[in-house]
Amino acid sequence: MQGIKKTVGLCMVALFISAPAIGAEQPKYVFYMIGDGLGASQRQFSEFFVREKEQDNSKELLMNTFEVAGLNSTYAADTLITDSAAAGTALASGVKTNKGVIGKDAKGNDVKTLVEAAELEGMATGIITTTRLTHATPAAFAAHNISRNNENEIAEDYLKSGVDFLAGGGIRHFIPKSMKIENGDAIGKTIKSKRKDEKNLVAAFHQSGYSTFIGMEGAKAFGATDFTKEEKVVALFTYTHMPYEIERINTYSAVPSLAEMTQAGIEVLQKDNDGFFMMVEGGRIDHAAHANDPTGVIYDTIAFDEAIKVAYDFYQQHPKETLIVVVGDHETGGMGLGMDSKGYKLDMSQLLATRISVEDTLAYGKGQYKGDKAAYLAFLKNEFGLDNLNESEAARLERAMTDADAGQTSGYYKVNPAALTAAHILSERANINWTTTIHTATMIPMSATGVEAQRFAGFKDNTEIADTMADLLNFTL
Repeated sequence: MQGIKKTVGLCMVALFISAPAIGAEQPKYVFYMIGDGLGASQRQFSEFFVREKEQDNSKELLMNTFEVAGLNSTYAADTLITDSAAAGTALASGVKTNKGVIGKDAKGNDVKTLVEAAELEGMATGIITTTRLTHATPAAFAAHNISRNNENEIAEDYLKSGVDFLAGGGIRHFIPKSMKIENGDAIGKTIKSKRKDEKNLVAAFHQSGYSTFIGMEGAKAFGATDFTKEEKVVALFTYTHMPYEIERINTYSAVPSLAEMTQAGIEVLQKDNDGFFMMVEGGRIDHAAHANDPTGVIYDTIAFDEAIKVAYDFYQQHPKETLIVVVGDHETGGMGLGMDSKGYKLDMSQLLATRISVEDTLAYGKGQYKGDKAAYLAFLKNEFGLDNLNESEAARLERAMTDADAGQTSGYYKVNPAALTAAHILSERANINWTTTIHTATMIPMSATGVEAQRFAGFKDNTEIADTMADLLNFTL
């Protein structure tokens, strides 16, 4: 009899622990902020840079001040090092899936996303990113496809999704194959299609009642629009990804920032009496880390934090109704803060003069090395802040340029070796080290504030973030 009582008691304790807290509040407004590739090093490094730039050691990134914190594991169903498709699906649906899979489980079955569940509850929804809208993380919240590479199909899923506010890059997957507009996107690139058919999804969105903001003209109109008067929005500003923040600031200031897109999304979605669910991705943090680009990481992390600030300002106006959860999907680059060669110090001042990105400019853009060594070194000095080369640095760049002349490449994604070498030299001057040009399996920091934020604290798998959010919102995934 005593054994039975003990068993019943243990069952009651388990039930109490697993059940939602009595009287727990349910948020009306949810901001799910995802920094792609945003590990602990990226967060801390960017904060150190802000302190150096502003000469104020008290400065902090807002995301690093939230009262609730935790760590998340990120592995996929078929690999310990995940990609953004599997990680995005875990964060969106609470399901482990295979690398490269969007919105499906490891057996290929569609899984419900938090955005879809929010729509079923009558909430307004938004998806915002600095990547192509059809890229893995945003796609995982609204699409279902066996391969993240099927971006034309993912674009069609967006049309069917019913998401009220969509903003990012990737015009090329939404327009018919015959369409081409010279110098038409928001950074002056030609708009052309990646589709194999004549489907015009932008026109279809417009016919479905969406206001559309496309390319350069769309960027200009976006900045002049009163979004409190808009009901549904699709904004696609660039042919592919949106520019890195360091180049948006210095060259493409007409392109809306992630913070500005977030503010517009709030103005559209907050009119819904049932509240809203918004996913905001700082997507190019990951791309910068793939290129081992320290300043690219920093500026896009700061831009992400500024978008969090927009959400936080809204939270302060609605403190009893708002939840903000900040996560990463995985770490990229194996970023280490410190190297033997420089001892116990970091030198953020080495990064202050940089004005360009490694990937978009040095690897593939106007700053790409193409055989003129003197011109390349001058460009690095003037735009990348890499001057006064010592003998070792000069020799490394010389070898890298010679390798490029011979057609060799560097890193997993086979980039121009001159660009990657320049990135490594600049990183080393700040005493930063990179172990890889791809993702790692390291745990990811989480921070949160607002209604029931404490439920996200502690060590959790990435699937538990989605499951906790669904439980809190009374969603069924």
